[in-house]
Amino acid sequence: MNEIFGVPVPALLGQLTLGLVNGSFYALLSLGLAVIFGMLHIINFSHGACYMMGAMFTWMALEYLGLGYWWALLLVPLGVAVIGIVLERLLLRRLYRFDYLYALLLTFGIALMIEGGFRQAFGVAGQPYAIPEALAGAFDLGFMMLPRYRAWVIVVSLAVCLFTWFMIEKTRLGAYLRAATENPRLTQAFGINVPLMVMLTYGFGVGLAGLAGVLAAPTAQVGPLMGSNLIIVVFAVVVIGGMGSILGSVLTGLGLGVVEGLTKVFYPEASAVVVFVIMAVVLWFRPAGLFGKEA
Repeated sequence: MNEIFGVPVPALLGQLTLGLVNGSFYALLSLGLAVIFGMLHIINFSHGACYMMGAMFTWMALEYLGLGYWWALLLVPLGVAVIGIVLERLLLRRLYRFDYLYALLLTFGIALMIEGGFRQAFGVAGQPYAIPEALAGAFDLGFMMLPRYRAWVIVVSLAVCLFTWFMIEKTRLGAYLRAATENPRLTQAFGINVPLMVMLTYGFGVGLAGLAGVLAAPTAQVGPLMGSNLIIVVFAVVVIGGMGSILGSVLTGLGLGVVEGLTKVFYPEASAVVVFVIMAVVLWFRPAGLFGKEA
């Protein structure tokens, strides 16, 4: 069978693969948002800017320091996490006792400042970043050619998502963290440094966005606008999965990436809005999201 519903099988499988790659980015980014909201109750609107910084720092490390992809994969997420920790200590920590909308507005302002700074320094044109030599080429699966780098993105994203879920849901550290967010005074009475855990959690969440930026650098034009173009879709993914649901964000991100890829095959005009249509339908029937808990 060479066609399915009039679409050539290679084209359909290619779009499915591309959708799975996009879904991996959605899963990784929405995971960071879910960790920050679920643990700290902060809607981090600067997440797209952190993703952009990850990609820009990767390009800058190669352009100005001569550090290749593998060094960037190690160092850039740590650098973005450190920036997030500084912002949490200096700014966000002052707003925890107020309504969450204050933190949303602050992080939105931070995102505009970061994006504006990079636009001023580098302009709005995207910069190319070459795929590392070890990941160049493609796997011949018989029915299609799978680029090695796309396979790498899928594997790394899934591994990081599963590791994060396991650490938060199945380990003592995760139990301490959940306790610190639900009852910080009682948790601190047991000798646990709650402010430190909050700070590190925020840093880890934005570090995930930085990691997604590193992975995205060889697949897209690296530029200051790449975060703002993606963050709205990622927020929709988090809302559909359920705000604060770790597993929901991962599964929904992967699923919506595949749905988006299929939509590009069968009805390309709707591919830009299909995620938001699904969000409207889900919220109509389940306001807390697919995996969220009703208040």
